Amino acid sequence: MRYLLRYVALAYLLLLLIVPVGLILWRTFSPGVGAFVESITTPAAISALQLSLIVVAIVVPLNVIFGVPTALVLARNKFRGKSLLQAVIDLPFAVSPVVVGVALILLWGSAGFFGFIEHDFGFKIIFGFPGIVLASIFVTVPFVIREVEPVLHELGTDQEEAAATLGSTWWQTFWRVTLPSIRWGLTYGVVLTVARTLGEFGAVIMVSSNLPGQSQTLTLLVADRYNRGAEYGAYAISTLLMAVAVLVLVVQVILDARRARTDN
Repeated sequence: MRYLLRYVALAYLLLLLIVPVGLILWRTFSPGVGAFVESITTPAAISALQLSLIVVAIVVPLNVIFGVPTALVLARNKFRGKSLLQAVIDLPFAVSPVVVGVALILLWGSAGFFGFIEHDFGFKIIFGFPGIVLASIFVTVPFVIREVEPVLHELGTDQEEAAATLGSTWWQTFWRVTLPSIRWGLTYGVVLTVARTLGEFGAVIMVSSNLPGQSQTLTLLVADRYNRGAEYGAYAISTLLMAVAVLVLVVQVILDARRARTDN
């Protein structure tokens, strides 16, 4: 029975993970490495990569700046409405990204609740770069909070109270006591945020004009190439995205190993 369960698990992984990924890799590199390099170095591909990295560079700091204080509030305080706040934070896990995109259009679009921003100030949010950033922030909000909050619960408040007793200000306590203690959880949250931001499609396609060189991320470029019949280009960009995902996974494994050594 034990070996049967192993074979069933391996067959499941083979069918749903290894075969599709292997097929994409085979179709990507069958024409040669030169064709792959040429496909991912076109102006549209480079622009999409740059745009995706810029979105990551904006989303990650914002999630850290707002995620860590939120985790501190949830872990260190009891207040009315805490359960509601917890549910709101987990909302991106339950709501379809497409629904998120529609909600952002209704809120920030030209005919939305905040449509006056575009009409009165000429600042276009939906179907532009700001809309992509907003959608990416919404779908990645829980990661930093949900990685840091359990660490804070485990640490308790003894060290922070000791630092305050010795005369440390709240900033000194946070910078020298709290932040070093939550660094691993924070790092995991950042890694997950980077991976989700680069791979997000549903919410982004709803709020982006999907114009090459202007508001087209890597995931949108994959869909655009496939819809236009340029299947090889879609395979090449998909392979590039997979390479980034594997890199993120390797970083997480290295961090796990370093954390294990530190704990021991």
